[in-house]
Amino acid sequence: MPDFIDTAPSAATHTLLLAHGAGAGMDTPFMDQMAALLFDRQIRVLRFEFAYMASRRNTGKRRPAPKAESLCDEFRAAVRAARDLGVTGRLVIGGKSMGGRVASLIADTMPGEPAVKGLVCLGYPFHPPGMPEKTRTAHLTGLRCPTLIIQGERDPFGNRADVESYSLSPSIEVCWIGDGDHDLGPRGGSGFTRKGNFAAAADAIAAFLARD
Repeated sequence: MPDFIDTAPSAATHTLLLAHGAGAGMDTPFMDQMAALLFDRQIRVLRFEFAYMASRRNTGKRRPAPKAESLCDEFRAAVRAARDLGVTGRLVIGGKSMGGRVASLIADTMPGEPAVKGLVCLGYPFHPPGMPEKTRTAHLTGLRCPTLIIQGERDPFGNRADVESYSLSPSIEVCWIGDGDHDLGPRGGSGFTRKGNFAAAADAIAAFLARD
């Protein structure tokens, strides 16, 4: 069983199983702040790390992130471990950047896991920065799982103009965060704040999870 950080309000309504991005673990300021905001909205967040990141934490040796496709079995194992731990309400899977991408790859392929009811991606990596022609969207055209993507309007991994040109599945809803970058942060003088952007993201997730 993977090690979880379990942020669980006493009156939790749903559980979000959340994976980290490619270069940072499950306890970054981004992940901490998002989990705290979702806690305030009565959503339980279970965070876990892929083996390469756990090894980096334990040994201090940096290992590059594997290809997202090679992490699918680890995410499936985390889903099973979360279920064994006990899930509050509906179980929704997701992650930050690469973690969300891995979740999206398994969202429609979880036989025997009827508890998985949705997908939340925080800053989906639609393409590598500066390479908009190398899209990571083929599986998103036919995705059946109800999906919420929280995306900064100027995210270098897929800004608003990029993403609105794609043919995405009708099951996917994109919530645009004003002037946000890949970590949802706005520029000074934009009229948006990091605090406000994070609150908007948490509100969107809470509303998504509240749907039947």
